[in-house]
Amino acid sequence: MALRTRITEMLGIEHPIVQGGMMWVGRAELASAVSNAGGLGILTALTQPSPDDLRREIERCRSMTDKPFGVNLTILPSVSPPPYAEYRKAIIDSGVKIVETAGYKPQEHVDHFKEHGITVLHKCTAVRHALSAQRMGVDVISIDGFECAGHPGEDDIPGLILIPAAADQVTIPMLASGGIGDGRGLAAALALGAEGVNMGTRFCATVEAPIHDNIKRFIVENDERGTNLIFRKFKNTGRVARNGVSDEVVRISAEPGSAFADIQPLVSGARGRTALESGDINAGLVWAGQVQGLIKDIPTCAELLARMVRDAERIVRERLAGMIAEPVA
Repeated sequence: MALRTRITEMLGIEHPIVQGGMMWVGRAELASAVSNAGGLGILTALTQPSPDDLRREIERCRSMTDKPFGVNLTILPSVSPPPYAEYRKAIIDSGVKIVETAGYKPQEHVDHFKEHGITVLHKCTAVRHALSAQRMGVDVISIDGFECAGHPGEDDIPGLILIPAAADQVTIPMLASGGIGDGRGLAAALALGAEGVNMGTRFCATVEAPIHDNIKRFIVENDERGTNLIFRKFKNTGRVARNGVSDEVVRISAEPGSAFADIQPLVSGARGRTALESGDINAGLVWAGQVQGLIKDIPTCAELLARMVRDAERIVRERLAGMIAEPVA
């Protein structure tokens, strides 16, 4: 059995499940495994230190799967930004057909990708941003609820409200993201108006995720309370797993007069990468969402996707259908 939606048709995938781009995690091992399992795997462009490294990673992924996969390009405001145009060129020249964009002022990037016939998924945290991206010409919206790992925006709207609110106005296909990790979440997302799901934290706790087993077990052992919100003071809220580093970031940020410079050494990407690769839980930030409370095991991507779809179908066919009562004559 399979779930058919506009997402599966547009992306050429079997299951309406997308692996979001994740810094240091979105590598060929994971992306190819998700794609081989029938979903859409995504490489994270800026995980690669240069556009040429990205070209090589795309080819490595292509050698590991003959199924569709995409590349994430996240645009961040910076005084010394990476060479985005060169990363775009690497993606286009490599023949990638699907790109996930996120972040700051993506119009230039969306236009360039669309000129080359690339399908663009854009991540948003608010209905107004989703509508703006739709006008911009993107093909799919990934709408991120407040539960998500990463940057949930500043509106604090959870998925149970945000997904149907977006579905009421967005006309292009939509992925639900944030707080989804099993068949129940998939079925709920479809019921709320999405046509598929985008998951990050759940894919970190899989066999193929290229991170240390200690981090995977940390995610499994955490519950839904095991996150911290950081950068709130600086209007750039991020949700991360609760550990010694994120606790310290929260503590320092709460001090009167504290500035970003006071926490900057703790939140560096290099420290986060060290945590993921060494397995030292307290070496740096570990980005993870509230869905940790629903993650109980570390399956292969194939096992995870098959189980999610099977459970979602069972919920729709048996549990929900069984609640419909015939009218009494």
